[in-house]
Amino acid sequence: MNRIKIDLERTLGAIDRNIFGGFAEHLGRCIYGGIYEPSSPLAGKDGLRKDVMKALKRLRMPIIRYPGGNFASGYRWRDGVGPIEQRPARTDLAWHDLETNRFGTNEFINFCRQLKAEPYLAVNCGDGDIREARDWVEYCNGTGDSASVKLRHEHGYTKPYNVKFWGVGNEVDGQWQIGYKTPQEYARAFKEFSKVMKWADPSIKLVASAVSHWEGEWIERAQLLLEQAGDLIDYMSLHWYVGNPNNDFSSYMAISELIEERLSAFEGITRAVNLQKKNNRHIYLAVDEWNVWYRTHPQFGGEPKRTKLEEIYNLEDALAVGLQLNSFIRHAQTVKMANIAQIVNVIAPIFTKPDGLVLQTIYYPFEIYSRLCGNIALDIWWEGDTFSGGGVSGIRTLDVSATLDETKKQVTLYIVNRSLKESEAQIQLATSRFNDKVAVYTINGPDIKAENTFASPGKVVTSRKLLKTKGNTLDVSLEPHSIIALVGEME
Repeated sequence: MNRIKIDLERTLGAIDRNIFGGFAEHLGRCIYGGIYEPSSPLAGKDGLRKDVMKALKRLRMPIIRYPGGNFASGYRWRDGVGPIEQRPARTDLAWHDLETNRFGTNEFINFCRQLKAEPYLAVNCGDGDIREARDWVEYCNGTGDSASVKLRHEHGYTKPYNVKFWGVGNEVDGQWQIGYKTPQEYARAFKEFSKVMKWADPSIKLVASAVSHWEGEWIERAQLLLEQAGDLIDYMSLHWYVGNPNNDFSSYMAISELIEERLSAFEGITRAVNLQKKNNRHIYLAVDEWNVWYRTHPQFGGEPKRTKLEEIYNLEDALAVGLQLNSFIRHAQTVKMANIAQIVNVIAPIFTKPDGLVLQTIYYPFEIYSRLCGNIALDIWWEGDTFSGGGVSGIRTLDVSATLDETKKQVTLYIVNRSLKESEAQIQLATSRFNDKVAVYTINGPDIKAENTFASPGKVVTSRKLLKTKGNTLDVSLEPHSIIALVGEME
């Protein structure tokens, strides 16, 4: 029997809704043929696909990162503003493609406004320079009579956008990146970019590109950034992707342990350096690229130029998404932003064709976590069955997180059941009682390899049922290989 205890007085911290953010890059069919397709009968007057917008709104993403990704390290933002017919086409060296620049800053801001999402822009710290970054901040947020502000006015946008979140570069620790930088070079570059960007608008929040290459000198890189620019950093950016290239389900499900180690390590590094430097500012973590990615990844034989990173997901991938979302909730005190990469077609929960779309398996866990999440993360206790995988033993079969909505006095308990068999769990409230009914949302399919396709779009979906209860204990049966969210109001 698996046992879970929930004490509403034991909390981990406030949950920032930005952990349910998204990411859109000029790569493959994410922008063109995904978000933006003026020639489609499904598009509105602004060129945005209405069916895609409807699906994205269900995910309630509060923030979206743009324009990359690797693409950002060679991007000139001025190419993507002004009359569309006058914008230059450029060769994109990041993904070896032609960029038409028909979708740029103003189109992206419009896209975000319709989704009620904050725009998060990543400046070019690859082959770009400080002046270019500073001018982009002023173009978006300026209110004076400068040339950058006048340019925005000429383009028909008189009110400032007030873009709050800005990333300084992308994956600068990777040799694959245009403008790769050593730890010393990036610490210096971040400080110089950031101070000038904040001079342009002191209210902005800055994200430092900390680690994406986990086999590199990531401890030294993080330490130098914090030591040299800790007074300017608001978020430290972490990137990771997980997958199952060896078709080993147990090892795949054990990835939760590595994620816990990475987040805990970065929390420790940040605290240690801040203590040493007597820096009392809060520096948070932003996992601003995360997802499942391996079938089309070049490390595992994928061909990005041919496949455009159009990964087709199955049920076990959905479980892996649930594991990652649970980790963000459990680390709510420090993880204040996370952006699933990406949102349409390219390693994404939504997959389109000219006349429609399909919701991939990973869409559903993201939806129920985002829609049902409370504002406080709870420090819950659980024990029960264990398994071994990925060289780790004693891993709890159930991966669990919980949240409290203080206004509704509602608890949401998220469970990823990594067993291939049905599991039993007893849920106990330490300081409250369930009020009448508990809603149970279950994401599952016929087997762990089940996929949602245009031919069979409903193999993996979310079902809902109600359990009658009154008291402080609830016994539940958990379907094999499933993600469960239990939502109940407390007396």
